[in-house]
Amino acid sequence: MVRSPVGKVTPQAAAATPLPSGAILPGAVLGVMGGGQLGAMFAMAAKRMGYRVEAISDTEDCPAAHHADRVHVGGFDDARTLERIARSLDALTFEFENVPVEAARAMQRVVPVRPTPEVLWTTQDRAREKAFLTDHGFACAPHRIVRSREDLHAAVAALGLPAVLKTAAFGYDGKGQRKIERADGIDAAWDALGPEVCVLEGWIDYDCEISVVAARGLDGATAVYEPSRNAHANHILDVSSTPAGLPATVIASARDIASRILEQLEVVGVACVEFFVTRDGRVLVNEIAPRPHNSGHLTIEACETSQFEQQVRAVCGLPLGSTRQHSPAAMANLLGDCWANGEPDWHAALTVPGVSLLLYGKSDPRSGRKMGHLTALAPTVEQAIANVTRARDLACRRP
Repeated sequence: MVRSPVGKVTPQAAAATPLPSGAILPGAVLGVMGGGQLGAMFAMAAKRMGYRVEAISDTEDCPAAHHADRVHVGGFDDARTLERIARSLDALTFEFENVPVEAARAMQRVVPVRPTPEVLWTTQDRAREKAFLTDHGFACAPHRIVRSREDLHAAVAALGLPAVLKTAAFGYDGKGQRKIERADGIDAAWDALGPEVCVLEGWIDYDCEISVVAARGLDGATAVYEPSRNAHANHILDVSSTPAGLPATVIASARDIASRILEQLEVVGVACVEFFVTRDGRVLVNEIAPRPHNSGHLTIEACETSQFEQQVRAVCGLPLGSTRQHSPAAMANLLGDCWANGEPDWHAALTVPGVSLLLYGKSDPRSGRKMGHLTALAPTVEQAIANVTRARDLACRRP
């Protein structure tokens, strides 16, 4: 079925060119579960390509509201309402993974959901995600599932210290994590995070953290971006840069693993695989995000196809775009802390060569909250990192 720009079926167009089964053309209505900045940037890309976008959010004043054609406001646990909303859509995707799987399954009864609720189910829980990685032979940190205080003590005995205790669900940006460095900290960690199911991970003496954004189409084709090297501050991504400056064998391994993970999960859409790179060159999977990723924002300026256009293409069954990067790039997050001394000095920031600004439209700049980002393009990745951090310092009035 082909839709005209006003959303009506056009028989002549439908008969003109044979389309892959399941392809959804511009003029159709795409839904995105979640109204945050990833949903906003998805809407921007989809609108540019001629699609209509409806976001589903639990907050009315959300970033996606500035770009979507419509925002449905309500909880994600009302299956009847979600099924009604789904009837107005041609396809549905996600901008965050903490969506009740039953809600996604309810919508799947009405409209194609890409990636599927089963992908969401696997990746939104660390225990299930680790089981998937282990079952399919993907190397990750040594770990144990922890369901009780006794389990935790046994897991520490098996893995040793230091180790990191993580809640199985609803963890991001360092939330739901506790490093255990000494035996007298075991019970305190459980008191902080239990009695929810947790995962204890053995400590990895890694050289750096990288992430690989990849897409898989309706036809099974994959497109993989170059890895980004990621630096964190207070457990929140601070600066991403690419090229990652790692040996070719490490780069090839990370890209290959990301592609195979998407294939094994049967993802249709965009996902990001985060890795630890050990000091001896091993590549260990840390986490999988079944959506675009903060570290992939630099693809907007640096690559032929951004991760958000790629998401639209994959979800709609269109050919995937080129992931070729035409310039070294670095991205720096702008957190609410940057507003501590008033409105940031955007004029000063944008005097730095090759720097661009993207603000998410959030009204409350709380400490640690992602409010936007800066991206710098430069002849070398070292210069891109220097320029984007200088631009941020100028914006935030840092000495």
